[in-house]
Amino acid sequence: MVQEYPKGLVLLSSWLVSEGYSYELQQQYRKSGWLRSIGKGAMLKSGDPLLLSGALLALQFQAKINIHYGGRSALELQGSSHYLQLTSQEVTLFALGRTKLPPWFTDNKWDEEYNVFKLSLFKNDAIGLVDYQSAELGMKISSPARAMIECLSLCPNEFSLTEAYELMEGLSTLRPKSVQEILEECKSIKAKRLFLYFAERAGHSWFKYIDQTTIDIGSGNRSLVDNGVLVAKYKLVLPEELA
Repeated sequence: MVQEYPKGLVLLSSWLVSEGYSYELQQQYRKSGWLRSIGKGAMLKSGDPLLLSGALLALQFQAKINIHYGGRSALELQGSSHYLQLTSQEVTLFALGRTKLPPWFTDNKWDEEYNVFKLSLFKNDAIGLVDYQSAELGMKISSPARAMIECLSLCPNEFSLTEAYELMEGLSTLRPKSVQEILEECKSIKAKRLFLYFAERAGHSWFKYIDQTTIDIGSGNRSLVDNGVLVAKYKLVLPEELA
């Protein structure tokens, strides 16, 4: 019975058919008041709230769309942010560069505000995505190492360099192997240089196990601010307080 699905999970008509619920049966459920439409091809159990997590789970596992909690939002979900947000923040979502999101997702008002960044940051799109359980709903989110790369990819225009460094300071327990894999798969030269520099500056014990000879950090200086200071080792021009 559809009533057994978790509270807030969006149910896609095409997926329900694959689960044995014909379109005719779905129509009967809507007429009976068990399901309500929230847009073309998408429904909720009657009485269920519009949960962003329930929508993301449907996108990930029913529609097979590559979208996930990432960046600061993923770090906060895993307790890696070393300070508490005192005001509500938009949820940071990441999707592949050419991802088209269905109208039922973009047109609805969910329980959380969100911002979607469409980027292709990794050679292997699935690297660093981990399982996360929220109440009855489980989904894929970015691991701390991947989430940090996502934050750094947005610097300095859409994410503060200072805040990114503060987040890096809190990542004292990363596993060197996972960091190595993320950095080797990452396509953003800027994000990789910032990750390595911030990790070294923070003095994390895992940093000494990273083999930088297998990580492509490109050539030439990258200026992230005007009138900044050059960090020669990583060829980054940064604010004086971070250099």
